[in-house]
This record gives sequence, structure tokens and C-alpha cells, in this order.
Amino acid sequence: MKIIIDNKIPFIKEAIQRIADEVVYVPGKDFTPELVRDADALIVRTRTHCNRNLLEGSRVKFIATATIGFDHIDTEYCKQAGIEWTNAPGCNSASVAQYIQSSLLVWKSCRNKKLNELTIGIIGVGNVGSKVAKVARDFGMRVLLNDLPREEKEGTELFASLNKIAEECDIITFHVPLYKEGKYKTFHLADENFFQSLKRKPVIINTSRGEVIDTDALLKALDSRIISDAIIDVWEHEPEINRELLEKAFIGTPHIAGYSADGKANATRMSLDAICKFFQIEADYKINAPAPASPIIHVKNHEEAILQIYNPVEDSTRLKNQPEQFETLRGDYPLRREETAYLIKY
Repeated sequence: MKIIIDNKIPFIKEAIQRIADEVVYVPGKDFTPELVRDADALIVRTRTHCNRNLLEGSRVKFIATATIGFDHIDTEYCKQAGIEWTNAPGCNSASVAQYIQSSLLVWKSCRNKKLNELTIGIIGVGNVGSKVAKVARDFGMRVLLNDLPREEKEGTELFASLNKIAEECDIITFHVPLYKEGKYKTFHLADENFFQSLKRKPVIINTSRGEVIDTDALLKALDSRIISDAIIDVWEHEPEINRELLEKAFIGTPHIAGYSADGKANATRMSLDAICKFFQIEADYKINAPAPASPIIHVKNHEEAILQIYNPVEDSTRLKNQPEQFETLRGDYPLRREETAYLIKY
């Protein structure tokens, strides 16, 4: 069996040798029809567009994307061509929650705010949004949830409308998939009308997809002080990001909110498990993230521990200093572990 793999997918090389006869590693943007023609399976990230142009005439039977999102996969074409695919739902949800947790602490300190006096609106309450809600409640925040698909299934009791969130929230964070059309369209969900409806000059956080927010409308809202701050990890037109928005963002990072080593290991494991299941392969492999350099940390309190484990300002500073290095900063992201990898001593 031959598998083509994005060369930035970590912790995979030893394990894949137990599964495939031939493995080719290439950058995600360099997948070509010629390259994949005689491949049985692909393991990709968001940078590889799996569509008719790439796949037609190939013998690819299975695609695993080591990501939560799958808008880079033309699912309709795959269905027509008889190509199965899988994503990795929830793989990096704890990593994104860690990013939000640390970002809120940095913002609170810089802006002299008390989180337990604020209301947060969470738009999209799946694997990620649910964990962000727990983070917010642990901070003592009032939490409003918005999720149209869930509301339709579960009723209105747990959920708030976008209008209510626009009126009552001091922080609004987006955790929705990107749907460009249809009933649950999220493309430019935050547009000029949305920003005009805001009442409390909230902080806007986006770690979902760049296209969920209209960049021009966001810049206008920042300039006119309709919103107080923006924390942006995902951007329209990546990697050619809007430099003005980067400059004005309180925190601006290169699409790495979900890039903890723990989340990456989960995604790699889920991709390999799916390939083994599809091709009916029995293989014994382990996917483990490396231990942090200093697994024991000494701190005065838990908030200090959170920021010692991960502080997004470092990622933001790197990107603001070298915006042209967006892809490199993302692709060569340093080891970042979640709290469970540490022993915290107070």
C-alpha cells in the first residue's frame, strides 16, 4: 500500500512503517495529480485541496485529514468517485481551549478586567465550544451559548440568539465550521450588520475559520471602537493575511490555536486508526507527544501556571515581527504541551 503524507504531520513516521509498504512525504501545498495517481491513501491537513483536480484518474480510495475542519475536501466529488474520507473531530479541542484560556488571562491583565464580572458568548458549541464554555465557567464568567444545529435538535432552553449575544456579551468567541452556503451558512457570519448590532464593545475572538468573519467589517469595527479588541488566530486568504488587522489585533497568531503537541498526536492517531479500519489492517503502534523540557513548574497560583505552560503573546510577537513567515511559523511550530503534561507545585 502506498500513502502520501503531508510532511508537517508529526509523530507519524515510526507508526506508518507498520501500516504502509511505501510512504511519500511532501509539503501540503505540493500534492499534485501526478504524485497521488498511484497512491492508495492520503493523509493531509487544510493546505491540501482534495478535489476533482487533484484526485481524478487516481487510485486513491481513502483520505484522512488530521484536522477538525474538512472544508478543503470536496466531499461531493469524493462521494461520486467512491473515495472515503475522514476528519479528526475533537482532536485539538483541548488545545484551542488552552489558547482561549491563556488569551483571556493575558487580556484581563493588560486591560485590568475581572473575568468573573463579564459575560462571554460562545458561537458554536461542539467539541471545542463546549470546552471553552468550561474554561469560562471556571473563571466565574456568565456564559451564553449559540448553536443553531444543536438548538434545532435540543430545543431553545440552553441557547441564546445572536441578537442576545450581541446585546449582552463582553467577549464573543467563534467555534463554528465553515459553511459557505445552506441553512447553517457561517461564511461572513460576523459581517457589518453583526458588528453594528453589538452593544457592549466586546472583544472578538476567532479560532475557527478566517472566513467566518468579514475582515473589512472587523477592521471597521475596531477603528470605530464598536469592538474593544480582537484576538485572531485564523485569517481570510491565509497565508496572505491582512497586515493591518494583524497590527491592530490584541493577539494575532498563525492558525496555531489547536497546535499543541497533544492535539497533533490525537489527530495523527485518529488518522492512522481510520486508515487501518478502512483497509482492515491490524497494526501495533503508539503515538505519543514528547515530554516538555521542564515538566515540573513552581508557581504561586493556577493562573500563573496556565501562562507559564502557554503564553500566546510569544506566538503573536513572532507573527507581528515576521508576517511574511506565516506558513513557516505555523509549519515549524515549537513543542507546546497541555496542562496534563506538567506537575504543578504551588
